[in-house]
Order: sequence, then structure tokens, then C-alpha cells
Amino acid sequence: MTDTTKTSRRGFLTATASTAAAAATGSMLAAPPAIAAGKITWRMQTHWPTGNWYYEDVFVKFCDRITEATNGELTITPVQSNGIVPTGEVLNAVRRGLLESAFIYPAYWIGRIPVAGHLNGHIGAWSKHEEMAAFMYEMGALDVIREAYAEQGVFQIGPVSYSGLTLYSNRPLRTTEDFSGWRVRSTGPAALVFTKMGAAPVSIPGGELYQALQTGVAEGAHWGSTATGWGMNLQEVNKFIAEPDLLGHMNGEVFAGLKAWEGLGDDLKATVSEVVRATSADASAHFVYRDMLFKKQFVEEMGGELTRLDDAAIANLRRYSMEVVDEFSAKDPKFSGRVGEMLHEFQKLRGLA
Repeated sequence: MTDTTKTSRRGFLTATASTAAAAATGSMLAAPPAIAAGKITWRMQTHWPTGNWYYEDVFVKFCDRITEATNGELTITPVQSNGIVPTGEVLNAVRRGLLESAFIYPAYWIGRIPVAGHLNGHIGAWSKHEEMAAFMYEMGALDVIREAYAEQGVFQIGPVSYSGLTLYSNRPLRTTEDFSGWRVRSTGPAALVFTKMGAAPVSIPGGELYQALQTGVAEGAHWGSTATGWGMNLQEVNKFIAEPDLLGHMNGEVFAGLKAWEGLGDDLKATVSEVVRATSADASAHFVYRDMLFKKQFVEEMGGELTRLDDAAIANLRRYSMEVVDEFSAKDPKFSGRVGEMLHEFQKLRGLA
């Protein structure tokens, strides 16, 4: 490898996104992985549909960033939601080599990999991106999570922040009592917490969510942060946004099949890992800024209202969240138990336990 290539990799943080991957055609998405003359092509599927602003601004730019950082030695072809396999089959597809990689959401695999709930993030677990990164990388939680994914034939490269967990609602949420009977579209550990709060979580596919809120089948929902929910037009069919966000930063994830990952040299592995970490920090700022802009627009242009949860409700949400953590630990002591102990210690360090 030449010195010029190495210099380019060190400068990946300032690389501008190319448009080649964004312009990929359907036939390209369906093509088998190409390995020729030292070049490797990965298809990377997401759960985000095209048309959402963050599909291009975050996902496609992430794929381009890896391609540019490796000088094309590893080319990432972005694949939209359900582009090659249904979203719920992505883990299996990557494990079996039908896909090389994914940029997706850990909550989908909690039934199979319980510790994925920790990667996704628990209500009250952290309030800032730096706290999330400290827990994952400095305390070593990600190392344990990687062990669990490896048992499924997948290498967990790392989390990517989607900013906070925002509650959109058609009823004002201020107290614990306000959650009683609330029909909220929810997934993962958050749904278990809401059940303990007295709510009635419902499972609704993303494509049906707008109509469910419009018709009253659901009375509220969370789809990541204010900004990611905005991309699903939740602001059009909800009257309230509850503050503060229940989790400072929810995580997506980037993973690859073990065979695909081991097919990379050490330099490429290091570059991909660093791009994932850098993208997480950048996406965090990207979403946080848009969260603020969209909340302002929600109130000033759409007549919406920001409601504030009282201290007792926040305390109950945090307490029930740790109960859910302990329940996961009891069911999965090998992985969730170890990370659950870390999270209890982390909360002590934050002065919350």
C-alpha cells in the first residue's frame, strides 16, 4: 500500500460524500458481491425507506464515506428498507451471506439476541452521546455484545447514534397517571417499560403507523428522535411531544457477516470501525440540531404543544427501565447479565443509583 493511500485514510473524517452509491440502480443492488483486483463490494441494507431525509443525509453518506476512506478498496452499496430481504430477515441474510452488512436497528433482534437491547439503549441509560460511547467503548459493554453477535455468525462493528427517544402523542403526558391505558406504538425494552407505567403498547409496522395514528388505533408513538419521527410525518397526526426525551441517544448499529468481516485486512477493518465511530458522533449532532428545529416548527407553525413529564414520572420510567434490564439479565445471564451489571455501575457513576 502506498503512502498516498494511508494519508487518504487518515483524512477520512473530512471526506465529502460521493454521489455514486446514492445513484445505485436496482440491478446493482441485486448484484452479487464483487471481489476483483483487490476490490471488495458490500451491499448494506437499512430499515430506513427512501424519501426520509436521513436516508440520504446519514445512511447514503455513511456508505460513501467508507468507500472514499478506503480509496474504493471497500465499496459500500446502500440498499433501502426491504430492498433485498424483508427487514426482519436482515440478520439471517447477513449471517448466511445473502447480504454482507447492515445499517439497522438492534430492537429487531432482541428475541434472538437479548443483549441487543443494551446496544439499542434503555430508557434513562444515558443522556449524552459521550455517555453512551463511554459505556460501550470505555466500560467494555460493546465487547460483550460482540460476543453475543458472533454466536449468530455476525460481527457487531458498532453503534450509530440516532439521537433521543421522543414520545409523540395525542394526549398530554405529564404524570405517571397520564400513561394509563395509552395506546402507544412501541418496540423493544421501551414497550416493556410503558406496560409497567400502565400504558397499552401496540405493535404496528412503520408503513401503517401514520394511518393508525390518524384513525386512533394508536394514540402515540416513538420512532427514534423528534427528527426521525418527523421523517415519518408523526408531527401531522399528533398534538403533543413529551419532554424530556426518555433516552438521550438511541442507537442503530452496523454489522457484517463474520466471513465478510474476516475477508477484510486489518487496515480496512480499522478504517471501517473508525468511520462507524465518527459517523455516530456526527449523526448525533445532526439529529440533535434538527430535533431543536423541528420542535420549534411543531409549536410555531403546526400548533403543537410541548408537554413536560414531572419528576415522579421520570423517576418511575427510570426505575421501571432498570427492572426491565434485570429481567433481561435473569433470562440471559451469559451476555445481558454481564452488561446489566455494567449498566448498574454506570448509573452509580452518573449519580443516579
